[in-house]
Order: sequence, then C-alpha cells, then structure tokens
Amino acid sequence: MNKQKIIKYFDVIKTELYTPVVGDILDTMGYVHQFLPPSIVSAREDFKIVGFAMPALMIDVYGVQKKPFGYLTEALDQLEEGDVYLASGGVFRCAYWGELLTATAKMRKAAGAVINGFHRDTPQMLAQNWPVFSRGRYAQDSSVRTQVIDYRCKIEVGEVTVNPGDLVFGDIDGVLVIPQDTCEEVIEKAIEKARAEKVVRAAIEDGMSATEAFSKFGVL
Repeated sequence: MNKQKIIKYFDVIKTELYTPVVGDILDTMGYVHQFLPPSIVSAREDFKIVGFAMPALMIDVYGVQKKPFGYLTEALDQLEEGDVYLASGGVFRCAYWGELLTATAKMRKAAGAVINGFHRDTPQMLAQNWPVFSRGRYAQDSSVRTQVIDYRCKIEVGEVTVNPGDLVFGDIDGVLVIPQDTCEEVIEKAIEKARAEKVVRAAIEDGMSATEAFSKFGVL
C-alpha cells in the first residue's frame, strides 16, 4: 500500500464517505467481518476518524506494578502522523484513555484513538477537539488494573483482525477496518457508490418508487 497515495484520499473520505457505504463495499468484496463491536462509539457525535492502525495490546493486571501502565508511554511516543491508536484487551475494568494521552497523541499528529474499553477526563479530552472512539465514560484509573504489553502488533477486536497499517474509518455509525492491501479499491468503489446514492435519493424524492429505483440504479 502506498501510504502517501491513500493520505490524499483522506479529505474526500471525511467529506463524502460514511461507514455504511464503505461497509457495503467490503461486504461485496468478501470482507464481511470488518466492523468493530457496536459498543465502540464516538465520544462526540460529529467526530470522524480516518488513519492508519497502530494497534496496542492490553492485559489485565492486579495491584501496583513494577512498570505502571506497561509500554503505554513507549507506544504513545512512537505514534506517527496519520496513525490511529487502536487499543484492545482485558475485561474493561478501567479507563484506557484520557486527557493527557489525547494531548500526547494530538501533538504527534496522530489521527485519533479507537479504544475497545473506556475513556475518562471527558470534558478535558473533548476540549482538545480530537477524535476519540470508545465504549463510553468511566473514571477508574488503569495504573493498577491494566497494561500495554505490545504495540504495532497484530490484534483482534471482536471479529476483526487488525494489522499495523490497516486503514481505520469511523463516524457516528461505527468503526471499521479496511485491510491495507485493498484500501485504494475499497475507497474508489465507496466514492462511486456514495455518489450514486445521491442520484437515487434525488430520484426517490422526485417520486420514483423504491422498486423502480433499485431496478434502474441497482442501489438502495
């Protein structure tokens, strides 16, 4: 995958695409398990996220640790421009993300964070106007409850296998992962479908029936 070529699509992805249409394209291409669990939602309804997966693997721990947080700071400090910090693991006993982690990732020009777990410091996090997706809000600290044990590694989130460099796209309807080898094809087909849906909607609003619209355009 040519990252620079995909980055050029970011603006059109954010302005024209939405996860349902991209998910439809993935389905037609045989990638039918690409949405993260539906409990992972945007911390603010207008957040959209697009960037390259930087997976982080979490585990549960119990009590004071020799290395609090594990490799969390190392994972944050190697984030690159356009990365999406995507963390998963453990049984959600605490918050995995918050104000200072947001500030660090934002300063490194990462594209956002997707957390299969909770976030905290919600007002301070949202004030930074940087996209975070999670399972919701929960104040309990992670230092004595979880650790990052690896990063830039292959992980699984629900039914989705996430490899470093896969494309992550999220909006109000959910978060999906596009395998990196298919990114360009998926994006181009999704743009075509999104534009076709606008034509179909206009036809329906002009009086065409759903049956006629599907028969004529093959989109519904």
